Amino acid sequence: MSLTDEAISRIRALVRSGDLPPGARLPPEHQLAALLGVSRNPLREAVKALVVARVLDVRRGDGTYVTSLEPRLLLEGLGLAVELLRDDTLLEIVQVRRMLEPAATALAASLISAGQLAEVGEHLAAMRAASDDVEKLNHHDAAFHRAVVRATGNETLSTLLDGISGRTLRMRVWRGTVEAGSSHKTIAEHEAIYNALAAGDATLAQAAALVHIGTTETWLRSVLENVEGSPADGDPAPAGTGVTDGLWPEPADQETR
Repeated sequence: MSLTDEAISRIRALVRSGDLPPGARLPPEHQLAALLGVSRNPLREAVKALVVARVLDVRRGDGTYVTSLEPRLLLEGLGLAVELLRDDTLLEIVQVRRMLEPAATALAASLISAGQLAEVGEHLAAMRAASDDVEKLNHHDAAFHRAVVRATGNETLSTLLDGISGRTLRMRVWRGTVEAGSSHKTIAEHEAIYNALAAGDATLAQAAALVHIGTTETWLRSVLENVEGSPADGDPAPAGTGVTDGLWPEPADQETR
């Protein structure tokens, strides 16, 4: 373990133990270096790394503080990390979403308030209005699911699912571009989720969410199977697979879709 890694580990231990609780100001550099038993250079590098990880916050002219350590802050980098995953891991991301989101939707059905249900309904209405615009439809689709998961009151779950779902957005836009009738299917699946939430039926909400995500997973599997069976390099890719420049090329700007 390098000296920088050792310094990171020791600072994290102080945070975990509560010796440096959320909002605490770190001792001056020379004192902290002596406390940790490291020299100043590795300590500075350790602080930089923990700032990037949102564990520490350097306030110019004031000092270095432990952040709030809230899930939304510490898990902020998850979405960025997931975005860097290769297209061939996308099925795994959808599978993780299938494991988590139906359970979250069931929990939301038993906890959702009238105001939160109204917000979900607003996103559903916006999806209906945007049925001919794939990108707008998917924007409101993502907002619909965020509102549902927020209704659970579980910030960690909300942050995790938000980070995971962002990776699948471009894939969903591409699906809406190449698959006829997909927008109407998507809206119908969201209506089923909304109706279950409105009824306060956790079992039905979980089933509706599972059907919705399962439909996406089934479509993705068929696309990946076409990719695996596509012609050798240099030959044209099979029509409808989206295999042009990566699996999910950026859709061309269009006024209507």
